[in-house]
Amino acid sequence: MGSRIGVGLLGLGTVGGGVASILLSPDERHPLVADLDLVRVAVRDLARPRPVDLAADILTTDPGDVVNDPAVDVVVEVIGGIEPARSLILQAISSGKSVVTANKAVIARHGQEIAEAAAAAGVYVLIEAAVGGGIPIIEPLKQSLGGNRINRVSGIINGTTNYILTRMADEGAAYDAVLRDAQDLGYAEADPAADVDGLDAADKIAILSTLAFGGAVERSAVPTEGISQLQGVDVDYARRLGYGVKLLAVAERMAETGDPLPLSLRVQPTLVPTDHPLAGVNGVNNAILVEGDPIGRVMFYGPGAGAGPTASAVVADILNIAGIRHASDAPGHIDPLLAAGTWRNCALVEASKIRQRHYVRFNTKDAPGVIGRIGGCFGDRNVSIQSIVQFNASQAGAEIVVITHEVSQGEMDAALQAIEALPEVSGLAAHLGCL
Repeated sequence: MGSRIGVGLLGLGTVGGGVASILLSPDERHPLVADLDLVRVAVRDLARPRPVDLAADILTTDPGDVVNDPAVDVVVEVIGGIEPARSLILQAISSGKSVVTANKAVIARHGQEIAEAAAAAGVYVLIEAAVGGGIPIIEPLKQSLGGNRINRVSGIINGTTNYILTRMADEGAAYDAVLRDAQDLGYAEADPAADVDGLDAADKIAILSTLAFGGAVERSAVPTEGISQLQGVDVDYARRLGYGVKLLAVAERMAETGDPLPLSLRVQPTLVPTDHPLAGVNGVNNAILVEGDPIGRVMFYGPGAGAGPTASAVVADILNIAGIRHASDAPGHIDPLLAAGTWRNCALVEASKIRQRHYVRFNTKDAPGVIGRIGGCFGDRNVSIQSIVQFNASQAGAEIVVITHEVSQGEMDAALQAIEALPEVSGLAAHLGCL
């Protein structure tokens, strides 16, 4: 169909093996797949069993052999982590090679540096596999939705936590027990912190925010809370009140315009109404809801991780690059929509200015007037209450659950401080977001 495209692969683990498998079996796929040649693969251990059969002469333990090989046109980075991935990506770019990566950690922290280097070198860095596994979300944000003013991007973008929360809701299972099952099934790592502490989701929402709003944000400044402290009782109370609990990542604009444009980003366990589009996203599936003008709401749903879905996204990016090469004989021809660099300044607002609804649960004495005093503390600090319910009243005390209307985090924090000072209140037992 056209000139051959040499592909070099950094890493041959779960995702790398999936990519290699696709490239080595092009039948019944897009015709461009047959023009992709896997010419060099870097691995850590030459003696380790491989998920695919590869000729010994294309394997190397030196990643530099891949990024410097003149036969390699596109470098695929699937080793993960910050270093040496960042340095290898930059080295590939400086060698005039386009890059496809599934590495959300390096893109969330160094995406601007990498994008600027790619633009200067006249090559592409494509990242579809970095967010949402096989769900096509990166290219739609860059291209299909480019005529919209994006107002909000929210979603369930970590399959491990969604699996755990689904089991807790459906079975009333305890967090620790479900986490162990997730590890046994391979859904969670031996060290699950990146998933259950919300770090993986924060990486991904930082990337989506940059694409949706046109400017990079500081990844380290994204307020992030995971599910490791979530108690089953709050999942149960949420269900009784008409909600499910999901680990949501949210990015939204806080003003019509501005320089820099003010944005609110957050990752936290959040109550989702049962009739909301994200409420029915269960198991290891992911979903991203994009809200814009004039399109309204669009949701992207599917498997968010795994060899097959992620490899599918990687190969789609390689095909994008191959298609551009076939369409243009001009070296260094760059499609501005495909490359999609940043085009304005964005900045995160102070955490105290983030606005949302809240779910809180207090441990209190079962005493007359306590609900009224809690309500008064909220009202005195401009926090409007949607509902306030008492559960499990006994001589030992009671639990009072409050769902607020939308309020700034600063006003909410002031109200909570006043409530925790009440003599009838023994403590704030839970605090979650709420859609």
